[in-house]
Amino acid sequence: MPLPDLIEIVPLDKPVCAEVTVPGSKSITNRALILAALADNETTLTGALWSEDTQIMAECLQKLGFEISVSPDREEPCNRTIKVKGRSGKIPNAGTADKPLELFVGNAGTVARFLAAFVCLGKGVYRLHGVPRMHERPQASLFQALRALGYRIESENGNDKLPVKIFGEGPKAGKCTVSVEDSSQFASALLMCSVTAGWQVEIIGENAEESPFIFMTREMYSYFYWSKSRSPHPEFGMRNGIYPVDPDSSSGSYFLAAGWILGDTDAEPNLVSVARWPIFGAGFQIDTKFSNYRVLPEKISRQTDLGDSIMTAIVIAPFSDHAVKFTDLGRLRVQECERVAALHAGLAGCGAKVIEEGDTLTVSPSALHGAEIETYNDHRVAMCFAILGLKVPGIKIKNPACVKKTFPNFFQKLAVPPPHGLGAAILDAKSRRKLAVEELFAD
Repeated sequence: MPLPDLIEIVPLDKPVCAEVTVPGSKSITNRALILAALADNETTLTGALWSEDTQIMAECLQKLGFEISVSPDREEPCNRTIKVKGRSGKIPNAGTADKPLELFVGNAGTVARFLAAFVCLGKGVYRLHGVPRMHERPQASLFQALRALGYRIESENGNDKLPVKIFGEGPKAGKCTVSVEDSSQFASALLMCSVTAGWQVEIIGENAEESPFIFMTREMYSYFYWSKSRSPHPEFGMRNGIYPVDPDSSSGSYFLAAGWILGDTDAEPNLVSVARWPIFGAGFQIDTKFSNYRVLPEKISRQTDLGDSIMTAIVIAPFSDHAVKFTDLGRLRVQECERVAALHAGLAGCGAKVIEEGDTLTVSPSALHGAEIETYNDHRVAMCFAILGLKVPGIKIKNPACVKKTFPNFFQKLAVPPPHGLGAAILDAKSRRKLAVEELFAD
C-alpha cells in the first residue's frame, strides 16, 4: 500500500533514547558504481544505498552492458551488497546517431553528470534524459569541458541542458577546464574518468580545490586506481576488491537533530545517535560535521561548513536562543527543487521569522505552529520538516513518498519503537488513521 498523499507527524512528548541505522551514502554509492565499472576486475560494494537514485544508476550501467548483481544487506533494509564486473574502461553497448542508446536519469544529478562523462568512453551515441526538473538543472560547464576534450555533445533544446546526445569516441588524451560554480559534480564526473581516458582536468571556481565532494572523488578513485597499479594500500578503504560504503551523513543529520530538539541535556547530549556514524568517510562527507552543530553558531555557510544538512540546521534554527544566518545557499536553488524558496516558505508557514537576502536566510527564535508543508517532490524538504513535526503539533507533509530518492524507509525509522527508531505516531492526515510501520515505506 503506497504512502498517503498527506501525512501528519504526531509530536513526541519526551526525549527518546535510540540508535538509528541510516542507509548508505548516495554520493559514495554512485561514485563507487562508476569507478567499479571502470575497474579491471569485479568489485563488491557493501553497505551501498538502494534507493531511487542508485537504482537508476545501476539500471543505466546494466543497459550499457555491465554485469551487476544485487543482494540484501543484513543490517539495513535500504542497503544492498552490489557486485560490479569492471570492463577496464570499455563500455559494451552503444547506439547510433539514428537510434541512440536511451538512458533515463530521473532527477538524479549524480547519474546525469557522471554518465555524461562516462559514456564518452564508449563507441557510439547515447541520449541522456530525465524528469522535467532534471531538464532545468545546470549542465553547461560539464558539456563545454567535454567538447574541449574533443567529444560531440548535442543539447536538443540548444541550452546545454538535458535531453542531450553524446557521441562517444573512446578514451583520448586531452585537456579541459571545468567550473564548479554550479555543481562540483561536473568536476567529479571528469575526474573519475580521467585516468582511463587520459584527460587532464583543471578545476576552477570558488574554493574549487577545497570542495569536499571533489576531495571525496579524488580519494575514492585513488583507492580503485591504486588497486590497478598495485601500489601499497592505505590503512582503510578498498581491500580485496571490497569497497565499504559509509552511512549517509546528510540522512543521519535528521536523527541527530531530532534528539537535540526533543530535549537533549548537557548531562545526556546524545540520546539519539546514528549507528556507524562515518569513520572511513569522515573526510569524504562534509555533513559528518553536523554532529558538531548541536548548538548552532550565529553563522553557517553552505560553502564551507555543511552540505545538504544545512537544510536540517535551517529548519531547527527557530529553537535556537539567537538568530542564525545561513549563507552561500546559491546551489540549493538549482537542486531537486528551489530549496531556498522551499525552506523559506515552509518555515514562514509554520510561523518562523525568516529573512531572505540574496543567497542568505536568517532565522530568528520563533514560536512555531502546524502547517501543511509543500515538498516540491524534494526528499530533503520532506525529511527536514518531518523532524520539525516531532516537536511542533500539526505538521503535515505533502507527497511524503518523495523520500524514496535517497531514504525509502525514513518514515519507518520515525515510527519504529526505540531503540531502533523514535517511536512516533504518523497519521493519514485525511482519515486521521494511524499508519502501521509496514505502510510507511516509500516505493
